[in-house]
Amino acid sequence: MEMLVTALICLPFLWAILPAVIHNSKCRAFFVYLGCGIVIVLSVFTAVQWYLAGGQTLDFDLPYREAFDGVILFGDLFLMCLITYLSFKYKKGVISLLAIVQTLLVAGLEFFGPELEELPALRFDWLTLVMILIIGVVGSLIGIYAVGYMHGYHIHHHKELTDRRSFFLAMIFVFFGAMFGLVFSQSLIWMYFFWEITSVTSFLLIGYTRSDEAINNSFKALWMNLLGGCGIAAAIAVGILAFNTVNLYDIINLAIEHGTGAHTLIFLLPIACLAFAALTKSAQFPFSGWLLGAMVAPTPSSALLHSATMVKAGVYLLIRISAAMADNYVGNMVALIGGFTFLAASCLAISVSDGKKVLAYSTISNLGLIVACTGCGYEETIWAAVFLVIFHAVSKSMLFQCVGAIENTTGSRDVEDMQGLMAIFPKLAVILMIGIAGMFLAPFGMLISKWAALKAFIDTSSVYVSSLMVLFICFGSATTMFYWTKWLSKILGASPKEKSRDLTKKNEYISMFFHAFMMVALILGFPWLSENVLKPLSEDMFGTVKQVISYQNIIIMIVLLVGVFVIPCINYLMTKGTKAKQVITYMGGANVGDNFNFVSATGDPKEMHIANFYMEDIMGEKKLFTPAIMISTFIIIVYMIIVVGGAF
Repeated sequence: MEMLVTALICLPFLWAILPAVIHNSKCRAFFVYLGCGIVIVLSVFTAVQWYLAGGQTLDFDLPYREAFDGVILFGDLFLMCLITYLSFKYKKGVISLLAIVQTLLVAGLEFFGPELEELPALRFDWLTLVMILIIGVVGSLIGIYAVGYMHGYHIHHHKELTDRRSFFLAMIFVFFGAMFGLVFSQSLIWMYFFWEITSVTSFLLIGYTRSDEAINNSFKALWMNLLGGCGIAAAIAVGILAFNTVNLYDIINLAIEHGTGAHTLIFLLPIACLAFAALTKSAQFPFSGWLLGAMVAPTPSSALLHSATMVKAGVYLLIRISAAMADNYVGNMVALIGGFTFLAASCLAISVSDGKKVLAYSTISNLGLIVACTGCGYEETIWAAVFLVIFHAVSKSMLFQCVGAIENTTGSRDVEDMQGLMAIFPKLAVILMIGIAGMFLAPFGMLISKWAALKAFIDTSSVYVSSLMVLFICFGSATTMFYWTKWLSKILGASPKEKSRDLTKKNEYISMFFHAFMMVALILGFPWLSENVLKPLSEDMFGTVKQVISYQNIIIMIVLLVGVFVIPCINYLMTKGTKAKQVITYMGGANVGDNFNFVSATGDPKEMHIANFYMEDIMGEKKLFTPAIMISTFIIIVYMIIVVGGAF
C-alpha cells in the first residue's frame, strides 16, 4: 500500500514535465490522456486494494522519509521565493509578506524549535478513500476535457491570446499531486506544503490569460489563500510550542479531551487556526471574492480547481477536525459562517445571469452548507457533509464543463441566451439538465443530504444550532430552487433558432457523459455507499454509528428514481414515431401561425420575448455582497478573539 500511495502522490508531479516540454498538439494530447488514464486507474486500484484489505486505518511514511522532509522544506522556500518574485513583478509586493512570514515561521520552527518525536507523516482511512476517488476520477476526467476545450479556446475563440496550453495542462497534473499529498498527510508540515501548492497553482491558472482582470483576480485569490496558509502555520507553531507535536490527529484528540472547559481554550487554538484556514480555501464569506474572480480563468480551471476539487480541500480539513468542533466556540463560528454563506450566496445567485457566475455562487452556497454541517460536528451532519462533497464534486464538474462547451459553441454563457437549448443542442441540454437536477431535485444526493442535515439540526439538543441552522437551510434551499428552476425553464422553453453545428469535441463529451453516468450510478449506489463507506467513516471518527437514512426512505428514493428516469423513457418509446399535431401557444393576442409572433389587442405585431426575473434591486450584488462581507467578518473576529484571548 505504501508504494501505491507513493506513486499516487509522486507520479502526477513527474508526469507534469511531459505536457510542459511537449509542444506538438497531438503528441501532448496523447500524453495528457495517458496520464489522466493512469491517475484514474491508480486511484481506483489503490482505493479498492485498501477496501478489500479490510478498510483499516493505516499510518505510514513514504520511503526515504528524511529525503522527502528535505524536499518539502526546499519546496516551501521555493514557493516563498516564487510568490515574492511575482508579487514585486506585478507591483503587489505587500502580498509577498504573507508568504514570507508563514514560510519563515514554519522553517524556523523546523530548524530551531524543540525536537519532536518522529511520527508517520501519512494516513489512509475512510475519508481519504472518498477524497482520492474524487481527485483521481473527477479530476482526471476534467483533465481529459481540458485537452479539447483548450484547443477550441485558442484555435477558434481566443486567437489573440498567447497559446500556453503546455503550461496549463502541466499545472493540472501538479495540482493532482498536491491534492493527493494533502489528503494523505497527517503531519501538519506536510499538509502545509501541499496546501500552498494548491494555492499557487490556482493563482497561476487564474492569471492564465495575463489580462489586467486576470492578474488582479489571481492576486486576490493568492492573498486570501495565503491567509489560510498563515492559519496552518499558526497551528503548527501552537502544536510545536504548546503540545510538542505537529500530528493533526494528536491535536484533534487533545481538543476533544480538553477543549470544552472555560480555562482550556489553548487546546482549541490550533483547531481554530485550522478552521480559519479551511474557511479561506472553501471560499466562505468574507473570503468568497477570490472564487468569483477565479471565473475569469478557462473553464477547465473553474471546474477542477474552483468547484470540484481544490475548494474541497477546505471542507475536507473541516470534516477532519469536525469531532473537535462539536458544541464549542470554534464549531459555533464555523457553523454560523457556513449557514450564513449558504443563504447569502444562494440569494446572490438569483440576481446574476452569467452561467459561470451562477455556478460560482452555487458552489460557494453549497460549500457553505457542507461547512455548516462540519461545524455542528455530529455523526448525522458529517454523514450529510460527506455525501454533499461527493455529489457536489460530480455535479458541479459536469455543469462547468457543459457551460464551457455551450460558450465555445454559441459564443455566450449567459442563461438568457440558452432559451430553447433543448431544441438547438439537445446533447448539451440533457447533460446540463442532469447536472442541474443533481443539485436540487430528488432522488439526487444533494437533496437527500440536505434533508439529512436538516433532520440532524432539528434533532440536536443545542437550541442555538437548531434554530439558526434550520432557518439557514430552509430559506437557503428555497432560494436555491428558485435560481435552478429559472435556468431549467430557459433550457426547455421554445426557441426561434434552428439547430446549428455543435463545436464540442468528442473528448469533451466523453468526460461529460461519464459524469452523467456517475450521477445516475451514485443514486443507485446511495444505500450501498451509506452502509459500506459512510457508516465505517462515522465509526472511525466518532466511535459510534447512527442510522441516518431509513429503509422507508430508500424505498421512496427508488420510487422517485423510477419517476425521474424510467417513466420518461417508457413514454418516449411508446410515442416514438407517432405523428403529433403541433398546437400553437396562446400569447395574449392573435396568433400568426407560429409560437414566436402574435398581434396585440391594438393591432400591433409583437415578437415573443421571455426573460427571467433577477431581482437586482433586492438581491443584487450591490445590495447584499458588502453587508455579507461585513457580517461574516464580524462573526469570525468575535469568535477568534474569544478563542485566542481565552487561550492566553
